[in-house]
Formats: sequence, structure tokens, C-alpha cells
Amino acid sequence: MNPDPRPAVSVVGIGADGWDGLPETSRTALRTAEVLVGGPRQLALLPAAECAGERVPWPSPLRPAVPALLAEHAGRRLVVLASGDPMFYGIGRTLTEIAGAGAVHVLPHPSSVSYACARLGWPVEETEVVTLVGRPAAGLGAALHHGRRLLVLSAGPATPAEVAELLTARGFGPSRMRVLEQLGSRGERQVSGTAETWNQPPGDPLNIVAVGCVRAPGALRLGAGPGLPDEAYENDGQLTKRHVRAATLAALAPAPGELLWDVGSGSGSIAVEWMRTHPSCRAVAVERHAERARRIEHNAESLGVPGLRVVTAAAPDGLAGLPVPDAVFIGGGLTAPGLLEACWDALPEGGRLVANTVTLESEALLAERYRRHGGELVRLSVAHAVPVGGFTGWRQAMPVTQWSVTKPPAGGPS
Repeated sequence: MNPDPRPAVSVVGIGADGWDGLPETSRTALRTAEVLVGGPRQLALLPAAECAGERVPWPSPLRPAVPALLAEHAGRRLVVLASGDPMFYGIGRTLTEIAGAGAVHVLPHPSSVSYACARLGWPVEETEVVTLVGRPAAGLGAALHHGRRLLVLSAGPATPAEVAELLTARGFGPSRMRVLEQLGSRGERQVSGTAETWNQPPGDPLNIVAVGCVRAPGALRLGAGPGLPDEAYENDGQLTKRHVRAATLAALAPAPGELLWDVGSGSGSIAVEWMRTHPSCRAVAVERHAERARRIEHNAESLGVPGLRVVTAAAPDGLAGLPVPDAVFIGGGLTAPGLLEACWDALPEGGRLVANTVTLESEALLAERYRRHGGELVRLSVAHAVPVGGFTGWRQAMPVTQWSVTKPPAGGPS
């Protein structure tokens, strides 16, 4: 008797070429299935004479329904259909997370990305992939860099026009776009043009958009590293300036998958650039002023990280119930009673805290915390060259005192 009650599931990847494009191992799994689960388009690709199993369309919303669906058909030979490679932005991930990797047998098919790179002559490993399936188009913004090649996974026939509109709005209107439809099928076709002149009508819902990024002359250049130009942000003066921002991100040291609290977020620049370091980085911006919170949302959208969560509340009360952070940045409100304590207590062992200030009162607080917890206390000073009559001199910006520290293990210095 198998002590593991989890259902055994096969996941078969299928392309636009349907049954004809499947290897024999995938065909065998489909022939012997008692239950076939998939989208209506995928199920329609299976010949009734070959696949006699009960056909069950995916419910919507999909993920919450998966446990009940698996339980309902436990003990039967269950095969799930997926587009292309099930483990590439596909249902395979959901099934392995719910049922466990040992209970899921995946039979992949070439993905639309593999097909597209083959048609375009693009090396797969040098091509960045961005999915807009179930995600806002604004997320494409963080991937836009002159000369880069992108493949955009479409949500449907309207996606190419949305991509063209976003590229043009973000200063990449001259970029070449190619829409590849029904890849791998007899009905495969391509349409092409530039983003700023895109006028193609909506085509086949099964498409992928290839973008050769070209920045328009005069468009603001946004690098991949921290320290974006100050002009990239809508702000009311509450903005961590470029050079200090770069030093702050270096002290925070973001890593893939980590979560930041940006407390007293102002314009959201630290949270935005934290998230831009890697697509899996997450951040929560806590800002008590409603108008600034709105600006943070705008900046996140325009700079390609629409997933930034904004909490409009005063800290420390606004921190209650937030997920445990890997790092905390305090850019404002240091003198609020209990704020430093709340942020320190929220950090797990190994978590990082960075706080910046320009006032003597807050500097005194940081000096006291430095004596108590250690870490590093530095003063950041930046001067800019400016005209002085017919000559050039230095104009000093207000110096910034920065305390950065890593929380030690329990029982260590505190």
C-alpha cells in the first residue's frame, strides 16, 4: 500500500500543432488517461478516437480549484494538458507546489520561446523573457534597455498593441516588433513593424511578441543598476538623491526573492530600485501622506515594477501585519516613538537595516543605536560642480548620516 495519499498526475505539454507534434510517450499518457484536464483549446486538439478519457475543462479561477479537482479524481489516471513546456510559466509549477514534485510526471513540449528563438535566430540564453499573462503590461518597463532582445508572452490578441503603446510611452518607440502567431502549427505567421507606428489589428490569441529594443533619441536613459536619474521620479522634494540612493542600495544589498520594507518612503525610489535589481525582489512602501503614496504608485508603474505594494499609514502602526522583511530601509520619520524598535524587532536573524538622516536629532538616535548594535555609521557627502561667475565651483549638498547593520543571531549582541 502506498502511504502517500497525494494523487499521481501526468502533465503533458502540447503545441499549436496538436496531436501530430506529440512524441509517442506523450500520446501514450493521453491514450491511457481516465481523466483529461485542460483548457478548451488544448482539449480540442486531442482526437476523440485516440483519447477516450473524461474531459474536464479548467475551472476559473484556476489555482484555488486545483486541490479540489485533484481530490475529486484521486485514484484515477489523471492527465493535465499544458501549452508547451508545463514548467515554463505553466501549470506544472502549480501542480508540483500543491501535489509535490514526486507526485507529478511532466512530459514537456518545446515552449513558444524555443520556437520563437528558432524562427528569429536569437540565442535563447541571451534573450530575456517577460510574461504579461495575468500581469500588468507596465512590468515590461524594467526590461527595456537599448540593444536588448525581449520575448513577451502574450495574454491574448490585444497584447501586441499594449506592448507597442508602452514602448512608445517609455521612450522606445523606434523598437522593432515582430508578432509570431500559432508557432509550430500549419497556420504559423509573423507580422512586424515598429512600436511607434504599430497599426496591426488584433490577430491570433496564441502569440508571442519579439522586441528589439531601440531607445528614441533624447529619451531618458535608465540603467540596470541602482542610482537612476532623479528626473525619472515624480516627487515633491522628498527623494533620496541619486548618489546617496546608489550607496543606500549597496548597503541594503538586495538578493533575488528578498522583501524590503521602505519606511517613510517619500517618492518610493529605494523600493523601486530594490525591485528593479531582480524580477523576484519584492517591496512594501510605507508612507503616511496620501499624495506621496499616490506618487509612489505612479513611479512604480512608470519604472516597471507595478507589483510594489504601497501602504498609506504612519509607522510604526502601519507596519502591523506586514510580511517579515529581509531588509528594512528607514528614509523618514526616525524620531517617531517606537519606530526603530519596531523595525529592529521585525527583522529576522541576518536581516539588514539601513537608516538615513540629515537632522541632528535623528543622527543622535542613530549614533545611540550604533553604540548598542554595532554595524557601520557613515556620513555621505556629495558636491556638484556649478557656475561661479565665469568659473566653476562646488556646491555641497546636505550631508547624509547612514547607519547600516545586520541583525545578529539570538543570544548575540543586541
